[in-house]
This record gives sequence, structure tokens and C-alpha cells, in this order.
Amino acid sequence: MVDRIEAQFDEVGYGLWAVEAPDEAPFIGFVGLSVPKFQAHFMPAVEIGWRLDRTYWGRGFATEAARAALADGFDRAGLREIVSFTAPANVRSTRVMERLGMTHNPADDFEHPTLPEGHRLRRHVLYRLSRERCD
Repeated sequence: MVDRIEAQFDEVGYGLWAVEAPDEAPFIGFVGLSVPKFQAHFMPAVEIGWRLDRTYWGRGFATEAARAALADGFDRAGLREIVSFTAPANVRSTRVMERLGMTHNPADDFEHPTLPEGHRLRRHVLYRLSRERCD
């Protein structure tokens, strides 16, 4: 995975960042920007995502790091829009998306093509944030 992350930084100039909990843990997960590798109605797109160890959920690490990643994507990388998506049951992630100012239009929701039909997590909600909304 580290090789893929480093290759993406080389290719497009952004990627996933390691996240630490100062004075607690040197690595608690990752947050950042990536380019999804599947086809969907909203592609091509750049996604912001996060995955943190459960011990560190609910402490603001995902939101804080995601805000920095959004700023980097819009300011340094010059992106016009950043998306995020998850299964509807992942309420914690949708709350992070909402705290970031991302908006949800149910018409954008989709069936994730890498999950088999009938899979309980196949349905996904899509959130968007444009550069203009951040300014």
C-alpha cells in the first residue's frame, strides 16, 4: 500500500498522509486525497478519505486532517472539486463529510462497482465540495 501511495504522489502530486496522535501514537491511520480506480457517473474525480484505528475515533483527528487535505487539494493542487463516499451505515464518516462542508444530493448516490450485487455495503452516498464553496 505504501508503494501505491508514494506512486500516486509522484504521479499527481497528492495522496494519503500518515496521521499520528501527538504524544500517544506515531501512526493511527491515514487521511488524504486519492483517485478512485473504478467507473461511476461522477468520475473522473478526486476523493478525500480517511481510515483511522477505532481507538482514535471521535476525537477530531479525521476532521482536522481532512481539512488540511482539502486545503492542499484546492490551494496547492488546484482541484476544482473533491468528493467523498461511503456506505449509508457509516454515519461517523458522513458526519465528518458534513463538518467539512460537503453536500449530499441523493441523486448522486450509487452502487459501488467493486462490491458484488446484494452486498450490504454496495449502496454508497456521495458527498461533494467545490473550491468555490471553500473560498
